[in-house]
Amino acid sequence: MKWNLRMVAAQRDLWRPTEVLAAFREVGFNPSLSKVAALWGGKPVTVRLEDLDLMCAALGCTVADLLQAEPLAGAGAVPEAGERVAGGEELPSGPVRPVPGTRRGSGPRSLPPS
Repeated sequence: MKWNLRMVAAQRDLWRPTEVLAAFREVGFNPSLSKVAALWGGKPVTVRLEDLDLMCAALGCTVADLLQAEPLAGAGAVPEAGERVAGGEELPSGPVRPVPGTRRGSGPRSLPPS
């Protein structure tokens, strides 16, 4: 999930992280300025559920307004049906899901020395 704090704060006429910090402190949420700046920049930050409720109370929004789902990897580059890769196999249609790789060595991994 990606934070959408900047857009929600702009709807409340808060244009800087320090203004958002002041709004948070009015409702009893006291994060550090660096945490607010990280939220402002959309970086992944750990927030407790209780603090998320206080953030929503300070900004007059819902949790869904604050969080924005990240797009699936490769969702924008979905191949058309019938396209083929270099090996001649046909590409699957729909979103591409990651698959675990295989180990290149022989046999299972050994345990670390004790």
